[in-house]
Amino acid sequence: MSAHAHRELTKNQALVFGSLSDAGGPLTAYAILDLLREDGFRAPLQVYRALDKLVEFGMVHRLESLNAFVACSHKDCTGHGSAAFAICEKCGDVREFTPDDAVGLLKNWTESQGFALARTTIELRGTCKGCVASG
Repeated sequence: MSAHAHRELTKNQALVFGSLSDAGGPLTAYAILDLLREDGFRAPLQVYRALDKLVEFGMVHRLESLNAFVACSHKDCTGHGSAAFAICEKCGDVREFTPDDAVGLLKNWTESQGFALARTTIELRGTCKGCVASG
């Protein structure tokens, strides 16, 4: 959590962020709930409230195609407002990256259309290098 130490997190937010950081990959809200039952979590709403704030803070991203959440791997996502993920459909590995050129093109298009862009999330689905190599 050191990259986001400037944020004052509630106990629940810190626990949810910790579970995502430790997971090393995406988790559904229900998987987080299962991990945190011993910490007093009883209802999905507790997890969703924490996740909503963590997404707002830029500390967590929602992967729409997986209906799951992942801890941000960048220092401060609130600064760049965009995120991209390469998701391996074989092993489930998720890599976050910043596609500056692609985001620049999207911003140019939205500005030309008068569309007020709030945030950009790109999800690429395919097979990672390791799975391609193992055949």
